[in-house]
Amino acid sequence: MTEIPVVVLFILGLTLLVLLRLTIKITQEYERGVIFRLGRVRGLRGPGPILLIPLIERMVRIDLRTVVMDVPAQEVITKDNVSVRVNAVVYFNVHAPQKAVVNVVDYIRSTFQIAQTTLRSVLGQSELDELLAQREKINQTLQAIIDEQTEPWGIKVSIVEVKDVELPQGMQRAMARQAEAEREKRAKIIHAEGEFEASQRLRDAAQIMAEQPTSLQLRYLQTLTEIATDNNSTTIFPIPVDLINLFVRDREGSTPTFPR
Repeated sequence: MTEIPVVVLFILGLTLLVLLRLTIKITQEYERGVIFRLGRVRGLRGPGPILLIPLIERMVRIDLRTVVMDVPAQEVITKDNVSVRVNAVVYFNVHAPQKAVVNVVDYIRSTFQIAQTTLRSVLGQSELDELLAQREKINQTLQAIIDEQTEPWGIKVSIVEVKDVELPQGMQRAMARQAEAEREKRAKIIHAEGEFEASQRLRDAAQIMAEQPTSLQLRYLQTLTEIATDNNSTTIFPIPVDLINLFVRDREGSTPTFPR
């Protein structure tokens, strides 16, 4: 009996390992395999072990997890002709693996390019105040446009967030001066409202004192009491003659009369 050479056994074993490697594929829970048979799509398989016909079938893995993609800072000229640098972040995932393989060469790079051009286009149609104050609205607009354009590739764009808006130094100083002027304006308005309210209260007090002169005399006495608490100064305070006459008449037993 002729013994099989060791080299032949080695070649047979190596061939068997290669065939097993081509035949058995393992996909993770977050992966799907797009199966091609002689160049034609035969459907999806996975997760778990997948058996392929060697040299006839091949598999393309697609990751179904959410991809977080940074869109680098873009030079954008807003609708009111202000040059700003804006960057963003895009969250997307593959919901149709077969489309992601067949309809586009590289779905990640393609989505990146669409996000860049859409960011410049949408922000170029917005004014600076809208970009700063209505960030949520702009994010929703970006998400809707990018999602619509990537839908034929089997991509679902879930979130688009504008991260940072870098303004020129001159614009920052102008906005700071505007904010300071706005604060001064509010302070002056509040002060004027306080003065107006105080003048109304003084007018009401004057009307009461005009109707009841006694209240004016009591106010004089209260002022004297407040001044007398300070022992470090000498104060000359005029006393109305009517007030003196009031006490003189009261001492003489006559009924005091109050001026009107």
